Amino acid sequence: MPPIAHPEPASPEYLLHLFITGATPNSTRAVRNIKEICEQYLSGRYELLIVDIYQQPELAQQEDLIGVPTLIKLRPGLVRRLVGDLSDRERVLKALGLTTPPVSPPRHE
Repeated sequence: MPPIAHPEPASPEYLLHLFITGATPNSTRAVRNIKEICEQYLSGRYELLIVDIYQQPELAQQEDLIGVPTLIKLRPGLVRRLVGDLSDRERVLKALGLTTPPVSPPRHE
């Protein structure tokens, strides 16, 4: 019997980098907001890298950041940048190309 071939795990559909400045209130909110959005809308389909520019300033310099926190969507599609604490969920979803609500079970009243 031939061995079972296991396919290589596919890379996540969404690749996101969030640049923050330590544990400031804005950075903390941005981390919480993007994690909630990713779990609700992209569960299992994303990779999120959180970069503290105090600890990794060279990564921030490579990106020419104009403000922090900054979310950079590297894929799919065009690269998009969002500056701020990501509390404007509609704006974040639009930047991520997510215009449909998450799939949720129908509610019975």
